[in-house]
Amino acid sequence: MPQIQLDGIDINFPYVPYKCQEDYMSKVIECLQKKVNGVLESPTGTGKTLCLLCASLAWRQHLKDSISATKIINKLNGEELFDSRSLSSWGRGLEDIDLGYREIPKIIYASRTHTQLTQVINELKATSYRPKMCVLGSREQLCIHPEVMKLESNHAKIHMCRAKVSTRTCHYYNKVDEKSTDKEFTEPILDVEDLVKGGHKHRVCPYYLSRAMKQNAEIIFMPYNYLLDPKSRKTHDIDLQGTVVIFDEAHNVEKMCEEYASFDLAPYDLASGIEAVNLILEEEAKKFQHIVNTDDNPESINSGMKMDLSDLAKIKKILLDLESTIDSIELSSDGSGVTKPGSFIYELFAKAQITFQNKSAIFEALEQIITAMSENTGIFTNTNGLQKIADILQIVFCISPPEGTTADTMGQSAAKHYKVHIHPDNSGNKKQQRTDLWTSSVTKKQGKTLSYWCFSPGYSMAELVRHGIRSIILTSGTLAPLSSFTSEMQIPFPVTLENPHVIDKHQIWIGIVPKGPDGVQLSSAYNNRFTPEYMSSLGKTMVNLCRVVPNGLLVFFPSYPVMEKSLQYWKVSDFLSSRFILF
Repeated sequence: MPQIQLDGIDINFPYVPYKCQEDYMSKVIECLQKKVNGVLESPTGTGKTLCLLCASLAWRQHLKDSISATKIINKLNGEELFDSRSLSSWGRGLEDIDLGYREIPKIIYASRTHTQLTQVINELKATSYRPKMCVLGSREQLCIHPEVMKLESNHAKIHMCRAKVSTRTCHYYNKVDEKSTDKEFTEPILDVEDLVKGGHKHRVCPYYLSRAMKQNAEIIFMPYNYLLDPKSRKTHDIDLQGTVVIFDEAHNVEKMCEEYASFDLAPYDLASGIEAVNLILEEEAKKFQHIVNTDDNPESINSGMKMDLSDLAKIKKILLDLESTIDSIELSSDGSGVTKPGSFIYELFAKAQITFQNKSAIFEALEQIITAMSENTGIFTNTNGLQKIADILQIVFCISPPEGTTADTMGQSAAKHYKVHIHPDNSGNKKQQRTDLWTSSVTKKQGKTLSYWCFSPGYSMAELVRHGIRSIILTSGTLAPLSSFTSEMQIPFPVTLENPHVIDKHQIWIGIVPKGPDGVQLSSAYNNRFTPEYMSSLGKTMVNLCRVVPNGLLVFFPSYPVMEKSLQYWKVSDFLSSRFILF
């Protein structure tokens, strides 16, 4: 493969790069060497992914070699090992690295979907670089345990999996430690599909295997939400300290930042959560009564929960208070709802006895209840409401007040980035009617939805930066205007790039072909798109273009039905001869 040198870094590239690709890689290296953030725009088709991978991995390898060279210099006390080359030149660009052993930064490569990540990993396979890598996925994609996979609810899968892991009853998980250092998994470049195939072959859990491989990985691939969503980041135990974070296809990042930091709590969510707690409370009360009546050993019927009846009752009381607090808020007469500053969320939760001081204890209690219900096959109920409440606690209280400050500081921050909106529930899910002594009188009225909406993508980005990230690189084909995009992110981006396309203007023609070779108007209007005259004329146009355009055509249709109907008509009408192949 051709080797080029940019900013003192030797880069192995699969082919001779275009000027715009060299400029792009140079900017990537600038970000990494200077420990700064960058926004890099380069049009689709200019090889962004390949440039990102080659530049970042070459920089990492150079850093690794430079540190090794520095160690040698120290051991030789300044003596030269090679007459032709000074050892000091090996450590170029290392001014900010101490001479002691330092952990070389991991690279976290994030894109929107696993499908896009699979394409990125395929690009990596085409390079000469073979870093230690892993790709993180969900249990939905990676779990191969038949009992877990047959469950419909994703939350149920999560908690059954955790239960089997904690009791060591998942034989797939039990082989993770043994296989996590196996060369068949650590040396090749593996995507999600490869991991699953390897898991079936060696009867090892791909989900926990990928998490184990993460510890020694040099580059980690994951979807956006694993970074931007505090819940997912905690679940996957992602350590961001000193890492290089790359967001590919970053034109979606603004929207995703706001979505993952927001929530809508419907009355049905709260009602189903309360019902779930009520069921586990009744179940535990029966067990307690059985112990009293029979003098059995409590441990013989222990459900695994580290909570007594009074703790369960407190959680139920908190959820009931939260429900009544939301329902007590007066709405406007026109039924449009009421909007309050983001700081109001802390006032509302405080009325239900949910504060920064006890939020961790409440979250752990909810997790215990969900796990217990997932393990207990005798109780069949919906735990989605409880899980949503637990997730909401992590969103609202994701950042603890800095030492020496009060919750008012967090309220000011929330007021700057958030709005609270309470409005009538129109979801169609009716609140469950409860008949126990704690039933609130307002449950017979139309419920109200509590919405906590983030209007600042910079809030999530700033939260990421607080974890000590070395550099964040946002890149896409469509980020312009960069000034607007960077201001929304609310973190500094000293390095920017707006790249031209590899295709010159003289290579592009944009025009309209109004009629086919038979004179029929080429209009794909709804009342015309499926007529034989139109499809026939369009087919003749395609055939004529194929005769003069080398190496094939890429054709876009207004919709799948139009494409399928047209292809079907052309095949039946024998428009396309055997020398035309359709993909």
